[in-house]
Amino acid sequence: MSGRIVSISVSGERGTKKKPVQRAYFRKDYGIDGDAHAGTDRQVSFLTKGSIDRMREKGVKITPGDFAENLVIEGLEFKEIKIKDRYVLNGEVLVEVSAIGKTCHSRCSIYRLAGECVMPEEGVFARVVKGGTAAVGNPVTKEG
Repeated sequence: MSGRIVSISVSGERGTKKKPVQRAYFRKDYGIDGDAHAGTDRQVSFLTKGSIDRMREKGVKITPGDFAENLVIEGLEFKEIKIKDRYVLNGEVLVEVSAIGKTCHSRCSIYRLAGECVMPEEGVFARVVKGGTAAVGNPVTKEG
């Protein structure tokens, strides 16, 4: 299974929309340098492009980072992703899926607009096993 990075987004503060960047440094056991969620149990978050597309089909105008996701990956299907799966970004960075979905304590603006939000069910969280740099357009491959 392989894909590519469609977007990378980071934010300096929790609870704010993440801003797109062209490349990022992923630090082992930490997360993405410059991102507010680095150093937490949710070091890196991502969605599949299919998850984003389903929200757009509902008429929601969203841009990368609106769900506070770090990565959007094309070519992976959400239903195929499992906890402990490992993915290699750019042939260099290794991440391991640590959680799928999250508890939302309040209805976010996307939920109020669309009637649902994909992060509680389809948000994928990973820890950085091996650090390095990845950029928009780089390949993503499943290890093993």
